[in-house]
Amino acid sequence: MTAKELAEMLSGREYGGEISNREAQSAKEADLVVVYGYSDDNVEFDGAIQDEVGAYNGTTIYITCGGILRNPDCDRDDCPYFVQEREKAKTIKAVWHDKGGPCWTFETDIPHETFTIVEDGEPWCIGIVFSMECLGNCAHKEV
Repeated sequence: MTAKELAEMLSGREYGGEISNREAQSAKEADLVVVYGYSDDNVEFDGAIQDEVGAYNGTTIYITCGGILRNPDCDRDDCPYFVQEREKAKTIKAVWHDKGGPCWTFETDIPHETFTIVEDGEPWCIGIVFSMECLGNCAHKEV
């Protein structure tokens, strides 16, 4: 399965039924990551990365070969280790739209495909699918 094939399969799904457990497992086996907004405050990751990030009003998420970069070693965002790792990470900007258009969109330089989640027939989220290979020159780590 490719990112494009998975994005095409997910496009048009209703909010709350974005991806099944079986599809998430298939995405994981294909080393693909599915990213979409959930509710007004979460970004969900399924497939090769299975996680969620609090994103009330939007946020920037840092991604490495090991998954979502978190700051466990310090209580500050300027922790030297975190800053060093963050500089090497890829980013996904989760954008929350209060008015008009889909509620969630994502901005990233990671090569990806997009899919549309709908609610009551209207676009609710423009999600993305990307391959772990697109994160750079690193050996894949199980996350």
